Amino acid sequence: MIPKINLDNKLKEIEKPWSPIEVARINEYVIRMALFNGEYHWHKHTNEDELFYVYRGNIVIQLRDFPDIVLHEGEMALVPRGVEHCPKALEPSYVLMFEPAVLKSKGD
Repeated sequence: MIPKINLDNKLKEIEKPWSPIEVARINEYVIRMALFNGEYHWHKHTNEDELFYVYRGNIVIQLRDFPDIVLHEGEMALVPRGVEHCPKALEPSYVLMFEPAVLKSKGD
């Protein structure tokens, strides 16, 4: 049987901010969900791109050498590998991250 995934149910598995849970795996990729609350830390991923999709709330992805990206519910943005970034929640927000399974959430 192929299971359905209910994102509202997945929200209940998140225990604290900035601690992603795995929602699904697709080949060598993973979809993770996290509660963003406040500011994370500046980091980059040398070898992997990272896509952020705002499921609920509003966030800002601060970028070095590029304008910040403001994302609202239903919007997404791709941060290319090697770009230093710092996600920040404008309010407690639930975000899906589409990324290679080998990606370290905390960055390099």
